[in-house]
Parts: sequence; C-alpha cells; structure tokens
Amino acid sequence: MDAETKPPVILPLQYVKGVGPRRAEALAKEGIVTYADVIYAVPRAYIDRTVAESIAGLRERYRAPDIWSGDASQATKVTSQITLVGTVMRIEKKTVGKGRSMLVAVLSDESAATMQLVFWSGLGYYERVLKAGCMYVVHGVPQYDPKWGTLSMHHPEIEEVHDEEIEQYRSGSILPRYRMTQGMKSAGLTMRHLRSIADHALERGLAEIDDPVPDELRRQHDLMPQHEALRQLHMPESLAAVERAKRRMKYEELLVFETHLAARRSSRRRPEQGLPMKAQSPLARAIIDSLPYELTSAQKRVIREIVGDMTSGLPMNRLLQGDVGSGKTIVALLCMLSAIDNGYQTVLLAPTEILVEQHYHSLTKLLSAVSDVTVAQLVGAQRSVARRHALELIRTGQAQIIVGTHALFEAEVEYHKLGLIVIDEQHRFGVAQRKELRRLGQQSHGETPRTPHILVMSATPIPRTLAMTLYGDLDVSTIDQLPANRKPIITRLVFESSLPETFRFIRNEVTGGRQAYIVYPLVEKSEKVQAKSAVEHYEWLRDHVFSDLRVGLLHGQMTWEEKEDVMRSFLHREYDVLVATTVIEVGIDVPNATVMLIENSERFGLSQLHQLRGRVGRGSDQSYCFLATKDNFRYQVTRSSAAEDALAAVVRLRTMEQTTDGFKVAEVDLKLRGPGDVMGTRQSGIPEFRFADLVADAQIIAQARTDAHALMARDPQLRAPEHAALRLQVVKMFDDGGLITVA
Repeated sequence: MDAETKPPVILPLQYVKGVGPRRAEALAKEGIVTYADVIYAVPRAYIDRTVAESIAGLRERYRAPDIWSGDASQATKVTSQITLVGTVMRIEKKTVGKGRSMLVAVLSDESAATMQLVFWSGLGYYERVLKAGCMYVVHGVPQYDPKWGTLSMHHPEIEEVHDEEIEQYRSGSILPRYRMTQGMKSAGLTMRHLRSIADHALERGLAEIDDPVPDELRRQHDLMPQHEALRQLHMPESLAAVERAKRRMKYEELLVFETHLAARRSSRRRPEQGLPMKAQSPLARAIIDSLPYELTSAQKRVIREIVGDMTSGLPMNRLLQGDVGSGKTIVALLCMLSAIDNGYQTVLLAPTEILVEQHYHSLTKLLSAVSDVTVAQLVGAQRSVARRHALELIRTGQAQIIVGTHALFEAEVEYHKLGLIVIDEQHRFGVAQRKELRRLGQQSHGETPRTPHILVMSATPIPRTLAMTLYGDLDVSTIDQLPANRKPIITRLVFESSLPETFRFIRNEVTGGRQAYIVYPLVEKSEKVQAKSAVEHYEWLRDHVFSDLRVGLLHGQMTWEEKEDVMRSFLHREYDVLVATTVIEVGIDVPNATVMLIENSERFGLSQLHQLRGRVGRGSDQSYCFLATKDNFRYQVTRSSAAEDALAAVVRLRTMEQTTDGFKVAEVDLKLRGPGDVMGTRQSGIPEFRFADLVADAQIIAQARTDAHALMARDPQLRAPEHAALRLQVVKMFDDGGLITVA
C-alpha cells in the first residue's frame, strides 16, 4: 500500500508538505509518527490574547510571599508557569563572581513595563537566537526581587514570533502551544510548523477516528462529541471550550482504562476456585487476648473486611493501606492465623532482607502467646544448610508462616496448601512477580488447583479514589487511625548554623535514656554531589560531637550480616546514636528512639522524608524530627536558576512541619510529582495518561469507574454494537489477552 492509498489516520508524517524525512524522524523520537499521533498530541498550553497577561500585571501578582512563615501552599503559587508576548529591547552579557557569565535580555510588552530574561548556561545558543527588536513568546516562572524591584524569569522557554504571525498575536486570538524539544528545533521545526501539521492532520484524519464512548454515556454526562473535542483542543474558539474538550477527553481516557480494570477484575472472579474458610480462629483470638493494648476501630474494621473475603469462597485480592505505625503487621498476622486455623500455609513477601528480618522478629515476638505456629525465613543470602532446612519445612507444611524476599517464588520452592499470600510494600514488586507467586500457590493444591487469597500492603497512603484506580482489580481497605498511645511527631526545620543546638537536644534525649537517628543522603563523600555523607560525618560525630556517647554506623554498602549486627545492637540499646543513610527507611522498629535528624533534607522526596520520620514515634514517648538544610537555601529559593526545584523543596519541608498525616503528605507529594512517579508507573501497570490527572480528576475517575462496571455487568464481552469501538480501544491499549476478545 503506497502513501496515496493508506488511510490518512495512519499515514506517515514524512509525506506531509513541509515535513520530510529529517523532521519526521525528530517527531518520531517523541512518539509522533502518524496523523493519529498528531491529533492526540494536543497543545500543552495556550496563548490567550483575548485576555492578555502583562508584565505590569505580574508585578502585582507575583510579589514574593514569605514562604518560610505561614502556609506552605503560598510557595506553590510562585511556581505557576506564565506565558508572555513581548519584544526584546536589549541584550547584555555580564560577568558575575568567580568568572561566571550570564546573559540578560530585557523584555518589554504592550503594557510598557519590562522584565529580565536571565540565562546562566548555553549562552552561545541564546546569543544566536535572541535578537534585539524581535518579538518572542516567553514561558516560565516569574520571580520578583523586592529589594531591587526587579521582575525576572530564569531560563524561560522562548519562541520567536515570525513576521507573518505578528498580526495573529495582536488580534486577540487563542493560539496553541505544542511541546517542542531540542531535537525538533534542530530539525528545523517551529511552532508555526507544528500548528500547520496539526491543521492538516485534523483535516485528513479526524473523521477516521472512532469514538469509544457510547452515545448513551456521552448524552448522560453532557460530553462533547469526540471529533468536536479534539478540534477544539487544537483550534479553540474559547478557553471555556478547551476546558469542556479536556473534560470530554479525560472521561474517554479513564473510561477505557476503567473498563480494562473491570474486565480484569471480572475475569478473576469468574472461577469458583477460591479457598473457603471458616471465620472463627482460636489462634487469632489467643493473640488478641495477649496484646497489651486494644486494636483500633480501624484495625477491627479492616479485619472484618479481609475475613469477609476469605470466607466468601472467591479468591481475595485486597489492598491494605495505612500510614507508618498504623498497625498493618498485626492485622496481617491475625489474618494469617485465620488461614492457618483453616489448615493452610501462609507467606509474607517483603522487598528487602532487612525488612524480612524485621518481620520475622516482630511475628515471632507476637506469636510468643501461642506455641504451635512455626515461622521460617527464606532469603537469597542464606547459607545453604539453613536454606535446605527452610525449604524442607515449607515442602512438608511444618512451616505455617514463611517470611521472605524474591526467593519465595524461585522454582525450587514447593509450598504445602498455600492459602494466603501477604505482600508488603507491594509497589516494589512487578505484576509478573505477583503472578508467579500466585501460580506457585495454585500448584500447591495438587490436581485441583485453588487460587490462594492475596493481601497486598502499602505504607504509602493515597486517596481512596486514586487507590481504586491504581489498584482497580483490588478491593481497598484503609487503616486511617493511629494507635491511641502514639503522639504526633514534632517536626521542625533547622538551618546548619543552629545544628549545635540540635546536637545539644539529642544529647539531652540520650541522657534521659532514649536514642536518636542522624540520617545523611550519601554513604561517602562525592565530588559530583554537594551533600553530606554518613561515613565522613560518623567519624566527626563519634570523635568530637558525641565522643562520650556510643555512636553506630549503618549504610547500604555494608554486608547483610553487618547491617543485621548494627540494627540488633541499636535495638538492644548498645548504641545511643545511629548514623545512617536511607537504608533505615524500612526495617527498623525501635520504640526507644525519639529523635530523627535528617541532614540535607532538601534533597529528599516528601514520601521518603515521611517514611524516615516514621522510624521514631513508635513508642509512648514524645518524639521529634529535625529537617536540616543549608543556611543559604532561603537565598537560593528566590535567586537560583533552578528556582522551581528549590520551591518544590520548600513545599516538601513546610508540609513535613505542618502535618504528620500520611494521607495529607501523600496528596501534596502527588501534586508535586504526579502519580506515575509516586507509584512507579511501569511496575503498577498504569498507562501514561495524555489528558487525565489522577490527583485532580477524582470525580471523573469515580464516574468512569461506575460506568465501566455497569457496562461490564450488562455486556461482559462488550459485544453490543454500541460498545464495539470501546471494546476495540481496550484491546488495542491493554492487549487484554482474552479478557475481552475481538470477534
């Protein structure tokens, strides 16, 4: 089939006038190969000349708030991206401290006000492309310096306005701005070319794209027809029309995804091959009666939900999420004991050997009230004798609880009537690994394979609607309550100059019989990364700051045995202060530790900071977390060429100060990083959404989920003619492998 006879929607772009092989190759590197790709590569922003942004107006809008006092949300408004159109009046190259150069271009617009465009790197490139007297579209984060009264943008995106386009920019129209990479620029592509290609693609290929949203749902939710929505996104009549079009495309994208999840969930519920169990568990009751505290109402609720699944006769697939210290481990143990009382074996899968060891000791301690439950460990670093012994206990069924790492699903492991699989920190395991463990569990039931129940646990709390989307094939249980004896951890930001005072506070806590962590971002000093290291500062702390105290060192480059020895020593109070890296993020539960000092805290992600903080506050004493950062960090926030990154760090640190609620922390983290980065898109099977925002679009997610489940209930294979386009899109997007088949 030649270029003339191919359907336009799949026509390679090199045949479009003005593109050619070189530009087509640059577009292909960004995943834009056909007309259909162009149509779905919608603008990422718009220049609305009907309500023009002005430099004069920005002076009032962006007077820098005091982001170090008050609400951290103020810092987020400073990171807002702004688009301006103006003329470069003059360009000046300046030399600053230590021979460093910068380029400053003065931009003026129709408001007659000016601002500076500042460039610190790539000066040769900007000297070539910036010309005095030319008009440019400028996109970036404005910064206002109250001392000098200057408004500036550091390293903004710039796009020259060509002579033939000037009237468009002045006429009050709405112009699309597409994503433009350096490779596209090098191939000679301009924003004008991209607009022209989009217009051509809409004209030739739009009519061939099928709408997967059934007419009934479109009318029910007052959604634009798909073709109108795509046209409005590329050639908008108004920004209000753009918003309606975006809503329509978000719903379409989410409906396809939720239909895929509904089909997957339905397929797992079809076989009646679960392991029906009785609800009564003498072992679980014995443990509950032995506890020195009462389970929280949230723990009791999720136990009822889990046991309800285990007694239903269908295979359980449930997510148990809860904040650090919310008591997920005891819930998991009680459910495992219920399975054991029903004659089944159980496993607990953890991502690291350190966490396996922690779970092993925690379970063994909790099980001291009952004498007839055997716990075995299976990890990669075991000596051959210990491994053979563990494998024999597993094969014969003597081991009723097996705690391990990836070694749990190696070929040589033979389970004995495996009834419940518990997966901790589940986002660290891929879908294929979970399937393999499930398969081994099915094999353990002989010629009539039964599917074991699966409970996955996560200490990364996320909003319920998002959890239902990320784990659409799972039921969700949430422990949203901390034990009554837990006091909120007092969290404070400290600068380097006040570290001596922080060290005195740590000494006072140790004198009172408690222990402390001091965490560093690096193991050893690095010439490439300007950050503190654990090894270097351990020696300084041991020899000078805390020379009269017992100081230990723990980092990821130690052997497994060395780590275990240090952790065991700290747990038994043989060390007063433990200097460590993020290796302690999981795996250490020391109720006597009440102080956490995190050095270079601006370098850590929000979720990681929260996980680290969770290492203290695990006892009944008041605990503290200090987030240390450089004294000049405040200066860097307002002056740095990487101001956005610095401001995001401010939001993280201020959030940590203001709340210990893991769900609130997670919401801010999701806004800063997006769900793909937080959850690990590749591992969790979440697609890269073009339109939907899994944080902001909770209502659309919930509606699409409801509609998808209703559709699948009425038409499980989507065979009705009005569902044909949706069925084809689900198969195309997710290769469902028989969940939804194509006739």
